[in-house]
Amino acid sequence: MRRRLLSSMLLVAVIAVLLLGVPLGVVVVRLINDEAAQELRAEATRVLISVEYAISQEQPVDPKQLERNYPNRFIQVAFRGIEPITVGVEPPVNRSLTEDARSENGVVRLSRDTAEIDRDIRARLLLTIALAVAALVVAIGLAVVTSRRLTLPLLDLAKIAERLGSGDARPSKHRYGIPELDRVAEVLDRSAIRISELLGREREFATDASHQLRTPLTGLTMRLEEIVAAASQPAIVREEGEAAIVQAERLTAVIDELLNAARRQRHSQAEPIDVDEVLVQQITEWDPAFRRSHRSIQLTGSRGLHALATTGGLSQVVATLLDNSLHHGGGIVSITTTSSEKSIVIEVSDQGEGVPEKIRTRIFERSVTGGSGTGLGLTLARSLVAADGGRLELVKPRPATFAIFLRKVGDDEKGYRVVSGPA
Repeated sequence: MRRRLLSSMLLVAVIAVLLLGVPLGVVVVRLINDEAAQELRAEATRVLISVEYAISQEQPVDPKQLERNYPNRFIQVAFRGIEPITVGVEPPVNRSLTEDARSENGVVRLSRDTAEIDRDIRARLLLTIALAVAALVVAIGLAVVTSRRLTLPLLDLAKIAERLGSGDARPSKHRYGIPELDRVAEVLDRSAIRISELLGREREFATDASHQLRTPLTGLTMRLEEIVAAASQPAIVREEGEAAIVQAERLTAVIDELLNAARRQRHSQAEPIDVDEVLVQQITEWDPAFRRSHRSIQLTGSRGLHALATTGGLSQVVATLLDNSLHHGGGIVSITTTSSEKSIVIEVSDQGEGVPEKIRTRIFERSVTGGSGTGLGLTLARSLVAADGGRLELVKPRPATFAIFLRKVGDDEKGYRVVSGPA
């Protein structure tokens, strides 16, 4: 492309120089010839006037004086009453320029050799050619610079587009000072940002899915193990089978929540839910795991509360906090619900050592963990609560106490206490 562009620009420059230079050369030649003819005609007129003046004063015409006044001229004077006068050397016929001056009494003819005129014409033509060559050199330089300025950005944009196609979605932020190319670069940068966001969202979805699905699958596995262990006891099998079905439904809900979060659609999903139902379901689900660790979960506070949230989202948040307490906490886990005029608060605390000092301010950051975990649970939990219009905060580091703040939709409160403990 660069070679074609350079050739086209040079061709245009050559045509422009020829279209201007050739007529200019013709005009220069004509002007020099016309100027020489006018000068010779003026000299002939001056000779005619001087001869007539001399005749009117009855003075002789001095040929030597004419030769001194008009050197390198061949002068012929023919007047009535005097002998013809010839001054100078007649130039060759093929290099002769002749002009006449006439009056009633006679004629004066002047001739000159055109060799000097030809030298002047050649000098002017050489100057014109030199200017044309200089113009071509400048045109070549401009063509090279312009072709580089146009083709190099295009090559750069092609590399950027190829890089985007290979998955490298970093915006280049290159600008070239050419409005059209800058617009293309801006579009590619915006596309790179969108692709980067999509790739990041896909990676986050894969990571979040692997983390969030692990807990329901673990619970489902425990239920199935209970069924296998109590195969000879139909009542227990039935109870554990029903619990396994609930686990499977929760697993489906988790998948839906993750998909909605990946599509950024969770803001429109919040609706009034029964907080007690979610908490009791989570206590029932996690109770076997805590009993195996010789620990218990207790639910205290106000009952009959309804909040604006999603059942699946709140279930995942509570499950994350319980899982976090099971692996990093100790003692009894307390879930306390309180209600204010506009919000409902769910606090989850245990009797463990609490959150380490070095990560207290970064506990909700991605990949930050106080143990051997992935550091994703609290990050995802906070995002799920935020998607429902609430907040998740660490209100006390020792012992660790997390609070879920949700929007309130009712104030029907009735206090009672539910306690689970080791079997």
